[in-house]
Parts: sequence; C-alpha cells; structure tokens
Amino acid sequence: MKLLTLVILLFLTGTGFAQEKPLATDDRGKLIYYEVVELKDVSKDSLRVRASGFLNKSAKSLKPKSADSDSLMSATGKLVINKTALVLSRPSGEVRYNFYVETKDGKYRFWLTDFNFIPYQRDRYGNFVPFTTVGMPLENKPGKLNAAEWAGYVKATTREVNLFAERFKDVMMKKIIVPPVTKVLPVSPGQKW
Repeated sequence: MKLLTLVILLFLTGTGFAQEKPLATDDRGKLIYYEVVELKDVSKDSLRVRASGFLNKSAKSLKPKSADSDSLMSATGKLVINKTALVLSRPSGEVRYNFYVETKDGKYRFWLTDFNFIPYQRDRYGNFVPFTTVGMPLENKPGKLNAAEWAGYVKATTREVNLFAERFKDVMMKKIIVPPVTKVLPVSPGQKW
C-alpha cells in the first residue's frame, strides 16, 4: 500500500512540474502562442518602451522589423533545438518564428507564430550549419519514420517558447527607472563649497 501511494505521489509530482502551455493553432492552421496581459495603471507609451527595450536587449535571437503602426511591433527570431544522447548534446536544427507585440493603455498582447524548422548538418570544418534556407512548418505532419523525432522538435519548441514568454512578461512587469536629471552648474574653484 505504501509503495502504491509513493508511486502515485511521484507521478503527480512529475506531471505537476512538467505542465507547459501547449501551442495552439490559429485560424490559418498555424501553430501559435498567444497571450493578453493586463497591467493596471501603465500607459501605452511605457509598455511600448519596455517592449522595444526587450527587443533591443535580445539582439542575438531577435531581429526587429519596422513598426507597422504606433502600437504594433514585430521581430523575427530563432530557437536552436538540441539533441541530447546520454551526456553529449549537439544542435539538430533551428526553429524560426515571427514575434508580434501590440500595446494599449493598461494591457498588451503578444504572439509567436509561423514556426519553421530548419535542420542542421556538419560542414567540412565540423561546425553545425543550416542544411537549407527554406524551413518546414512545424504544423506539418511528417511520415511514420520521423514522427517521434518531429514530436520531439515540437515539444522542445513548446518548452523554449514558454520560457521566452516568461522572460518577456518579466521585462514588461518591471518599471523602467529614469535617473533624475541634474542641472550642471558652472564650476569655479574659488567658490566655497
């Protein structure tokens, strides 16, 4: 009886930690991560500054596009998917995506969509480089031979997208502290201080 209780507790604990928000499909049939977050008493301009700061800080993984309007910002990004066997880990490919942020007074929304997988191969110097420039959409179903590997790519992408969303929400929650402006007075060494 004690062993059965222990097994049930371990199972419930393991499923509690492994819960991730799965990627949904939009009206076009594409995988998407979409979230609306409300922040009371925060202006649209402040949210826009925070979002642009996040885009500028993440310059390695995100490349900002031009803003479509005064409230919508977009960027393209990529996630590297690693394959792990025992102790060794190597990149098996990358997932490219589009990232959008729209701000209003007191709330913002963001979404990641158009996930395309690009496999890696070794070049003649032993580096992992993209095999092709054209990606395969993650929502496509592969054949029976690659189904398990493709499911692993989707699961790894879901995990990385959830981590990305948490980092973005943390940045959007923090207030930007503007240092006070001090007036520069002319200095003369002969004055008493």
